[in-house]
Amino acid sequence: MSVALKPVSLKSARAIADLDAGTILATVEIAASPDRIFKALCSAEVVEWWGSPDTYQVTQWTGDPRVGGTWRSIGKGADGHEFEVGGEFLEIDPPHRLVQSWRPSWEPDSATTISYRLQAIEGGTRVTVTHTGFTDPQSCQNHSSGWERVFEWLAGHISPKANGAVFVNRLIGPRPTFPMDISAAERDVMTRHAAFWAPLVENGTVIVLGPVGDAAGPYGLGVVRAADAQANAAILAQDPAITSGLGFRYDTAPMMATRTRY
Repeated sequence: MSVALKPVSLKSARAIADLDAGTILATVEIAASPDRIFKALCSAEVVEWWGSPDTYQVTQWTGDPRVGGTWRSIGKGADGHEFEVGGEFLEIDPPHRLVQSWRPSWEPDSATTISYRLQAIEGGTRVTVTHTGFTDPQSCQNHSSGWERVFEWLAGHISPKANGAVFVNRLIGPRPTFPMDISAAERDVMTRHAAFWAPLVENGTVIVLGPVGDAAGPYGLGVVRAADAQANAAILAQDPAITSGLGFRYDTAPMMATRTRY
C-alpha cells in the first residue's frame, strides 16, 4: 500500500522585541522531533551549530542539565575577541520546556532569562523562545535580531541532509606502533575519547564510529554530519584525544556525495 504525504510548509525564524517591557518573543518551525531539538539545545552539541564564521562561534559548551545545574559557553567572535556566557537551569521538562538564566561576559551586570517551549506540530516542531529581563532597549533589540540568526543555525544543523555535509575523520595515533604498545596514560585518554563520542552517536551526529584495522596501520574512524567544515573541526577540537597533547591528530576529508539508510 502506498501513502501520499501532504507537503508541510514550516515557518522560518522570526523575532519581535517589546523594548518597553524588555522582552523578546522568537519562533521557528523545524522538521525534527521535539526530543531531537531538545538535545541540541542543552548538550555539547551546541558547539556544532551555534555560530558562523562571519559572526561568532561557540567553541566549548559544558553543563549539568537539571534544575539548579549550571551551564557555560565559551566562544570567539569573527574579530578574534573571546566571550563567555553562563547561567543556571531553572526549569527542565524534556523535551517540551527548558528555562535557563543568561549571563554574558560583555554585560556582566545584566542577567536575563530564556524560556524554550517545544511543541510538536505537523511536519516537525515549533520552537518558541521568550527572552525576558532586559533593562537596556538597545541590548533587547540586538538580541532580537540575534535570535533569528540562532534559529536559522539550529534549523540548518538539525536538517543536515538538506543543509549540511558529511565528513570522514581519521584519528591517527601518536606513533606507528599504536595501539599495540598503548601506555596507561593513552589508555585513559582513549576511555575519555569513547565517552566523548558516545552522545554524538546517540543523537545522530555520527554515522559511523570505530577503529579500523588497516594493514598500513590502524586508525580511528568517525563519519560525522555537520553544518560545515568549521562545525566538524569544532567537534574534533574537543576530543580528549586531541586536548590531551599526547600526539594524536585527525585527517579529515568531506564526502562528495552520500547515501545512508537514515
